[in-house]
Amino acid sequence: MRSRALAAWRLVMLLAGLLSASPSVRAEQRAANLPPGDSAAIQSVIREQIGAFRRDDAAAAFAFASPGIQQQFGDAATFMGMVRRGYAPVYRPGSFAFGPLVEIDGKIVQRVELIGPGGEHDRALYFMERESDGSWRIDGCILEHRESVGA
Repeated sequence: MRSRALAAWRLVMLLAGLLSASPSVRAEQRAANLPPGDSAAIQSVIREQIGAFRRDDAAAAFAFASPGIQQQFGDAATFMGMVRRGYAPVYRPGSFAFGPLVEIDGKIVQRVELIGPGGEHDRALYFMERESDGSWRIDGCILEHRESVGA
């Protein structure tokens, strides 16, 4: 269990470093050049995973995670526990809307604007992975807290 937590921590730190304010990383960010079908498929995967979270369907939510994420957490219950503890805006969003699909350092990232369960404004950055069968899975997610608008 400790090795899973350490692996998850390393992933979070890697992704946080990738998205830091470093000018070199920002220079690597650009609009993703994917066919429209891929954009729709990516949004569908995210929408369906959020739906699984809302239903507390750990197995379905876990199925949308990439093989690497599944290996890190080992099982659906462990994965769901991590999401409940650390990703409340994704686990129980009041609402969400898709932002631009971008490429950051060669990785496809879907931005999602969220209103969390307490009304807080957040942005989720979903790192996506194309599987060998052409499907898309979620390979990580980072939350960026944003100031509430009009508060």
